[in-house]
Amino acid sequence: MGDSTPDANIDSRRTHGSPLFEFFTSHFNIISIMGVFLLLFTFFSVQADAFLSVENLVNVGRQIAPTIIVATMMTLVITTGQIDLSVGSIIGLTASALAIFLENGSAIFGIAAAITIAITAGLVNGVLSAYGKLPAFIVTLAGLIALRGIALLITQGYSTQITVPWVLWLGQGKFLGLFIPTWIALFSVALGWYLFTQTKFGRYVVASGSNAEALRRSGVNVKRILSATLVLTGLFAGIAGVLIAARLATGSSNSGTLFELEVITAVVLGGTSLLGGKGSVLGTFIGALTLGIIANGLVLLKVDVFWVPITQGVILIIAMLLNQSAVDRFQKRKA
Repeated sequence: MGDSTPDANIDSRRTHGSPLFEFFTSHFNIISIMGVFLLLFTFFSVQADAFLSVENLVNVGRQIAPTIIVATMMTLVITTGQIDLSVGSIIGLTASALAIFLENGSAIFGIAAAITIAITAGLVNGVLSAYGKLPAFIVTLAGLIALRGIALLITQGYSTQITVPWVLWLGQGKFLGLFIPTWIALFSVALGWYLFTQTKFGRYVVASGSNAEALRRSGVNVKRILSATLVLTGLFAGIAGVLIAARLATGSSNSGTLFELEVITAVVLGGTSLLGGKGSVLGTFIGALTLGIIANGLVLLKVDVFWVPITQGVILIIAMLLNQSAVDRFQKRKA
C-alpha cells in the first residue's frame, strides 16, 4: 500500500523523470554544443554578408575537413582515457613524404607509402603506450617532437611541389558540389559513429576508459583496444596529411603545426571527457564545425587573424563552464 501513496509517486517521478527529461539529460552535451553552433551561425549570418553564400559554406567544409577526419578517431582515443599529441606531426611527415615520393616514383606508391608511414607512427605509439606501459601523453609528446624532426630532416626545411593532377584532385576536386575532402570527412564521421555506437569495439572503447580492470577481467584484451585506437588516429592523420598536401599542392614539414590542439579542442567541445569513459562522435563533428565557422566568420568580419585562436579558446572555456554547470544542475535535479 505504501508504494501507491502520492508521496511515493512523486519520489518515483523525481527519480526516473519524464521521457523528455531523460532524453535531454542523456544527450545534453550534444544539445548544448548544437546550441552554441546555432548561436554563432546566426550571429555570423547577420554580421557577415558573405557568410551564407554557397561558395563560402562549401569552402568552410573543405577547410575544416582535416580536423573532422582526425577528431573523429581522436574521440575514440580520448574516450579510452588516452590522448594523442602526435597527430599534427604525423600530418607534417605524411605530407612531406608524399611530395618526395611523388617526385621520385608513381603516385599510387607515393600515397600508399605515405599512409603506411602514418600507420606505423600510430602503431609505435600504440605499442609503447599499451604494451610498454608508458603514458600515452608522454609517448605521443615524444612522437610530436621526433616525427616533426624527421619531416624536417627529409625535406631539409624546404617545401616540395605536387603536380600530379589526380593527386591534386583529392584536395581540390569536387563531387556533387562539395570538395573531395568534405566527402571524406563525412565518411569518417559515419564510420566513426558506426564503430563507436554499433560495434563491440566501440563498447570496449568506452569500457576501457570507464573501468579498464573490469573489462580486463571479463576476458577482453584491453591493451589491444588501447593500441588500436592510436593506430586509427595515425591512419586518419595520414589521410588528413595527404588531403592537406593535395589541397596546397605542396608537401611541407610545417603542415599540421599545432593541429593536435585544434583536434583535441573539437573533441572536448563536443562533450568527450578527458578522463575517459564518455564520448560522442556526433558531438565532435559539431564541435569541429563550430571551430570552423568561428575562424571563417572572424575572417569575413575582418578581425585580425591572431584573434581567431584566442576567440576559439575563450569560447571553449565558456562553453565547457556552462555545460558543466548545467550538467551538475540536471544531475542534482535527477537525484
